[in-house]
Amino acid sequence: MIPGQLAEARLTELGIRDAKDLDVEAIAFDAGVEVRYATLAGCEATLVGVGDRAIATIRRSNLRGRERFSTGHEVGHWEMHRGQSFQCRVDDPTLNLESTAGLEREADEYASHLLMPTFLFNPAIKALKWPTLEQIQGIASDFESSQTATCIRLAKVDTLPVIVACYSAERRRWHLPAPHVPRRWWLKNALDKDSFAYELMTRGFECRRPRKQSADAWFENDDAGEFEVLEQCFAIPDGKIIALLYLSDAGMFERAYDPDVRWRK
Repeated sequence: MIPGQLAEARLTELGIRDAKDLDVEAIAFDAGVEVRYATLAGCEATLVGVGDRAIATIRRSNLRGRERFSTGHEVGHWEMHRGQSFQCRVDDPTLNLESTAGLEREADEYASHLLMPTFLFNPAIKALKWPTLEQIQGIASDFESSQTATCIRLAKVDTLPVIVACYSAERRRWHLPAPHVPRRWWLKNALDKDSFAYELMTRGFECRRPRKQSADAWFENDDAGEFEVLEQCFAIPDGKIIALLYLSDAGMFERAYDPDVRWRK
């Protein structure tokens, strides 16, 4: 089974049917992992195991979602990569999306499904049309997850035509389209001055509700100016911006492959 299936299978075995029952420390203990919280330097979490038992040491944080994701991440390592010891540098999916660390991505995927399982997360999303950041934060609170991790999960469950993208002042750091979003649409490598995300980056003006934006503020395609998207964005640490783009214009799904952008990554 793939990481997400493994995580949700464990929840099914435990009979979990409500977000309030997602006690990650208890789930970890059932998997053979004792969770401890401590002040760590140089990493966010460590995992050391012997036989069928392990200890996961998680860096203390005033953000509960961060601690929970780190815990789920280490349980994922234990379930999938047993026999190895880990010192994990990051405590949420964002930096791993910038890397090619295969084992770390697998552990992230496991944690996402463990904390926001499909059978609970999808109904919460489907009840909304174009979720605002306030609504996404509400879902994050229900699942005790971070807003960023919830946005990433939103794209991966593939219930909405959304692209989640992270930018620094200099360049695009990573992006994650929902699987059914056409790959012919190529995001710009830097924030466009006409985007709301640029306003947030340069002037601190937040856009916390989906607002119409010309698609050519985001995409390199020559025909992007014929369409509109819905944009909202928020700031994260280290001077970065997370943008959510809803492809609300059905015409963007009807356009044929764009050969002029086939060489871009």
